[in-house]
Amino acid sequence: MSADVRPIAESELPAWVRTVHTGFLTTSRVTEADMAQRAKYTDFSRTYGAFDADSGRCVAALRSFPQELTVPGGAAVRATAVSSVGVLPTHRRQGLLTRMMAAEFAAAEARGDALATLIAAEYPIYGRYGFGPATSLVEWEIDVARTGLDRRLSAPADGGRIELVDVEELRRVGPELHERLRAGTPGAVNRDERWWSLATGLEEWSYRPFQDKFYAVYRTAAGEVAGLAVYGADDHWTDAKVPQSTVQVRDLLAVSPEAERALWRFLCSIDWVLKVRTGYRAPDSLVPDLLPDPRSARVVSAADFLWVRVLDVVRALGARTYEVPGVLVLEVTDGTGPAAGRYRLDAGTGVCERTEEAADLRLDVAVLGSLYLGDASAVRLAALGRVTEERPGAAALADAIFRTARRPWCPDIF
Repeated sequence: MSADVRPIAESELPAWVRTVHTGFLTTSRVTEADMAQRAKYTDFSRTYGAFDADSGRCVAALRSFPQELTVPGGAAVRATAVSSVGVLPTHRRQGLLTRMMAAEFAAAEARGDALATLIAAEYPIYGRYGFGPATSLVEWEIDVARTGLDRRLSAPADGGRIELVDVEELRRVGPELHERLRAGTPGAVNRDERWWSLATGLEEWSYRPFQDKFYAVYRTAAGEVAGLAVYGADDHWTDAKVPQSTVQVRDLLAVSPEAERALWRFLCSIDWVLKVRTGYRAPDSLVPDLLPDPRSARVVSAADFLWVRVLDVVRALGARTYEVPGVLVLEVTDGTGPAAGRYRLDAGTGVCERTEEAADLRLDVAVLGSLYLGDASAVRLAALGRVTEERPGAAALADAIFRTARRPWCPDIF
């Protein structure tokens, strides 16, 4: 079948949304309220559809939006975030996603975006387009009774305090706190005003009603906000009228270890609560080891999360800092984008430039995306056959240069 792949017109938005809903198995309905909200925020130049040549129906969808990604060293690199990707089950395996990705990469290159990012719903798809998994996550379930914490002593031990606040206070203090966290967290992305509106119920999707939550803020002894937790709880009782609730953490931000310890201790001290689900956390989060008995927390989810696609190697590698000095020449292959070439990275000066020097490592652009934020090991990737070492010791040098003391983490799905 043939199809026309192009940015959609405003009049085509309902058909495009229906395609997205169908692809994500959410709903077959498209409401006026949904349309009004989406039209307000949609950049139609960055919203692609594939239209069947015979029926004219929208059969595939993709959109992008501007994003800032924090990289090691604290710089915010401009990226194009890819989202709402879907192909109707009647039109799979016809190259429609390939064509939409090609159009988006060309537009991103013209805009000067150094990177593309996405959250992969399915693992096997996006490596074909040069994306590599760059961060991972873990979710734990904490058995409160086994933690070893004394629930009578829930106040922070450092002189700080926990305050329960309303949603208006959260909207006031949350954005600034997140910006502080993002500045020091490789893998974190910016949250715009719309993100906070949806997260706090100021706006809501018609097909995904807002669920009210509880909001806890940690203040230091000096009164500065250094952490927040957003959580909900189920309402479970036994037949003998014994409460057995589980807290589900929706968001937890902490810019200091003291704030993180205080918030987890508070969540584990709430009356009626037997278990705490942590939500998606960094794989080297202080949970569960801040608990007296770390075995009280069991892993309930562990997976890849943020995927990165390098579009401009020179700008991307030049934007981040490196753990040790050293020089590496990388031969990058890129079958679907602009990153192919040989590059000389001087980690001491942070300068990356194209070169004709002999390569130390050969790798695909998707593998470079996995290495970029410092989480993956070049030595391990070489053992897996995904990195070719042309100079002995080059993979070990790449590990020393690229990897970071703390693992990157993306707190947000998009």
